[in-house]
Amino acid sequence: MITSSPTTHLDLRYADTSARQLLDLYLPDTPPPPGGYPLIVHIHGGAWRMGDKRDRQLNAPQQMLAQGYALAAVNYRLSGEAQFPAQIHDVKAAIRWLRGNAAEYQLDPRRVAAWGGSAGGHLSALVGTGVGVAELEDLTLGHPTQRSDVQAVVSWFGPTDFLKMDVYLRQTGCGTPDHSLPDSPESQLLGAPITEVPDAVRRANPESWLRPDCPPFLLQHGTRDHLVPYQHSVRLADRIDEVAGAGRARLTLLEGARHGGREFESAENLAIVAAFLREHLG
Repeated sequence: MITSSPTTHLDLRYADTSARQLLDLYLPDTPPPPGGYPLIVHIHGGAWRMGDKRDRQLNAPQQMLAQGYALAAVNYRLSGEAQFPAQIHDVKAAIRWLRGNAAEYQLDPRRVAAWGGSAGGHLSALVGTGVGVAELEDLTLGHPTQRSDVQAVVSWFGPTDFLKMDVYLRQTGCGTPDHSLPDSPESQLLGAPITEVPDAVRRANPESWLRPDCPPFLLQHGTRDHLVPYQHSVRLADRIDEVAGAGRARLTLLEGARHGGREFESAENLAIVAAFLREHLG
């Protein structure tokens, strides 16, 4: 967990409809480059119903501070308070707020990446694919003239098509195929069992909004993931390359890794993430 310092700004309010609409902003100790610091927006996981911007999920992205990136950690409304698309509305509002306040915090609004794991990986992917989609953005939350797009996406073990989750789990033999139940995280997010609301499932699927100009993606997933099967990332990578051209998506399958863990936070894997960010954000 990152501790406070002179370059730490905690609980910055990016919207006013929920107590959850806060972000923390961490700046490198080095002077900003011309144009400002490139920015990583971190979106926590927790099945859309728990988690916090300061929990241990921040350990990996915080290591990018030493490489000159600013880091914004975002809280958003959880499914117990509001159903989808409130979560992506909040994340996009946070990005607009950051761009609107870029000069004050010496951020470069032209160089922004979204990074998240699990539910945060799903929302990061939606930020990347859902550019210009009116139903995925609530401009009344603030800074309506600012953009909410990003220039790169890092998605760790995020789900895509909720209706495929149990199918994929049966294929891998990992975990329990229970995502269609009324109390599953996906059903709670959408407000009904996912099998009863296929159109809502489609709207929540990052694949539904893919465009040829989507940003580069780095998708990483463990082959023994027992909660979000790795086929989600395989399928999304294939679809991105189909729509946006070969090489727009990079896929890393971590052999034997489960839903997060040390394999993702290893120095070797974080070097892959750092190289991807350096290539696309500078």
